Amino acid sequence: MNVNSILKLKGRAVSTARPDATLLDIVQKLGAKKIGAIVVVGDSGLVVGIISERDVIRAVSERGADALNLSVSEVMTRSVVSCQETSAIDELMEMMTKGRFRHLPVIEDGALVGIISIGDVVKHHLAEVEMEVSAMRNYLATG
Repeated sequence: MNVNSILKLKGRAVSTARPDATLLDIVQKLGAKKIGAIVVVGDSGLVVGIISERDVIRAVSERGADALNLSVSEVMTRSVVSCQETSAIDELMEMMTKGRFRHLPVIEDGALVGIISIGDVVKHHLAEVEMEVSAMRNYLATG
């Protein structure tokens, strides 16, 4: 199973923000959409960063409530790790575990085409394991 199969089921919608948005804008968007990260795109539409709940918490813990007036570009993670539609689920799990992050933008030919969360990866991995177990049970039952 690969990223493309996950995107087919969950959709390709991605919440984005501009680098000049405020942290307050981001917090409101994260809360309203019940998501954990927003991809930051520049004028050309290219990914320039990602901002997650963790980034917001760090900023507020360091600067207090005034952090909510900061621009996203001051707080976002700039070195964005991404994947492609052909990336395997096992590869994503390894990347996310090693990098200690929970969201991966999906980029094809320089364009943002989706986002994968650790929840998506776990959900689809479990479905794959359940299918294998079911197949083994059927095999054993039929002898």
